[in-house]
Amino acid sequence: MKGENKRLYSPAVVKEIIEKHSFRFSKSLGQNFLIDGNIIDRIIEGANIEHDDGIIEVGPGIGTLTQKLCESAERVVAIELDNNLLPILEETLGNYNNIEVVHGDVLKVNLNQLIKEKLDGKKVKVVANLPYYITTPIIMKLLEEKLNIDKIVVMVQKEVALRMKATPGNKDYGALSIAVQYYSKPEIIVDVPKNVFMPRPNVDSAVIMLDVYDEPVIKVKDEKIFFNVVKAAFGKRRKTLLNALAGGIDLGKEKIEEVLKRSEIEPVRRGETLSIIEFARIADEIYEVMNN
Repeated sequence: MKGENKRLYSPAVVKEIIEKHSFRFSKSLGQNFLIDGNIIDRIIEGANIEHDDGIIEVGPGIGTLTQKLCESAERVVAIELDNNLLPILEETLGNYNNIEVVHGDVLKVNLNQLIKEKLDGKKVKVVANLPYYITTPIIMKLLEEKLNIDKIVVMVQKEVALRMKATPGNKDYGALSIAVQYYSKPEIIVDVPKNVFMPRPNVDSAVIMLDVYDEPVIKVKDEKIFFNVVKAAFGKRRKTLLNALAGGIDLGKEKIEEVLKRSEIEPVRRGETLSIIEFARIADEIYEVMNN
């Protein structure tokens, strides 16, 4: 590595870079660059990055977090959608030989192929300051595609982090909580105030770590039915479970009532009171009804 590397999280350095390149922040791409070294250190610690780790970063921006990832891991692949940031990243990360920037939309990139070709197919960690407007689709892609991922450590809106981690009976508990907890164990690492970003977002943030399971936390007979049940239960939160499922699952009220009886779940309960195990019991009973 040649010469001294400026700390890219320094507000003065960020301003210097964006002025030099006449860069304009894109609201539509949810661009907010981190300008706090302590938060970056917490992200690195939370991901428990080792020297032989392969890392995928989504939305590197000018390379603020990327720089520290390059200094901590063996190899980093950063996926950046904004064409205007590519020459900036070439400059800011030019001293590192373990980084590859891929120009593309993470929702369209074949991540399985990327891991095989660029990270030797080994278990990787995803570490990122995610664009808030597409946080949920990115998280769900990472989990649903059952990629070779060990941990996901990402900056998200605080409200979204709370929803991911929420438990039954909590106002934040919903379909996202179930989906995330089906595939991983979530843990909030640190709350992040608005003033550590440039420009400042309108919302508070949090860094959340998802420890990805090798297999889902519970085995279900049909994942599609399981997630349809979850979606139906939370689609009409104010309705009883019986009415919500009867409206969202094409079986008819009588059969849904029978399913709930066989699942040993009171039909007057509401979706937000059910554990992931109870949702699985209902889904498996529906599977039996549909296949008999």
